[in-house]
Amino acid sequence: MSVRSLLIGVSIAALGTAAASAADLIIPTTPQPIYQAAGFDWEGLYIGARAGGQWTGTNAYTNHTLSSTYGVIGAAVGVNFIPVDPFLLGVEVTGDYTWNSVNSGGEFFANLRAGAVVTDAALVYAIGGVGVSTVGGGSEGVYQLGAGVEFAVTDAITVRGEVVGQGDFSNAAGDQFFEAAKATVGVFYHF
Repeated sequence: MSVRSLLIGVSIAALGTAAASAADLIIPTTPQPIYQAAGFDWEGLYIGARAGGQWTGTNAYTNHTLSSTYGVIGAAVGVNFIPVDPFLLGVEVTGDYTWNSVNSGGEFFANLRAGAVVTDAALVYAIGGVGVSTVGGGSEGVYQLGAGVEFAVTDAITVRGEVVGQGDFSNAAGDQFFEAAKATVGVFYHF
């Protein structure tokens, strides 16, 4: 046997051993599961637009016309917190333009919201706030109390329906607690 044949044999054996060792290094694995939170994430900042109507009664509500209907268009921005699941707390600022054939103006409110996430994509809440109304050339302090329901349409878009009773801080004789009502629907984007 020649040295050359011996070197070729040793080389082939070494390459065969290296190839067999490399095959042992491949370890089959399964992909790790990706976990995602179930349902819509109600926490965080949101902004939206809304439209609806406002109705005044026979008792004076700021400088609104008695027994009238007003159109409403406006915007809202707020932030929600969920301190304990399923309860939600939030702070919201709204601004609405109101108009009818006699006069027009604006209403601005700082609101608190408290509600519950009843399903992955549905929220029911109560809302209350104080603000100012600037209808008919005058300004007056106002308040509102009401409730609403909000539904998630996508992972960032919701639609909302809300009804509130409104009153002013007037001390006039016969002043009622609620002197107007406002109903709005809106679309909101959650960041």
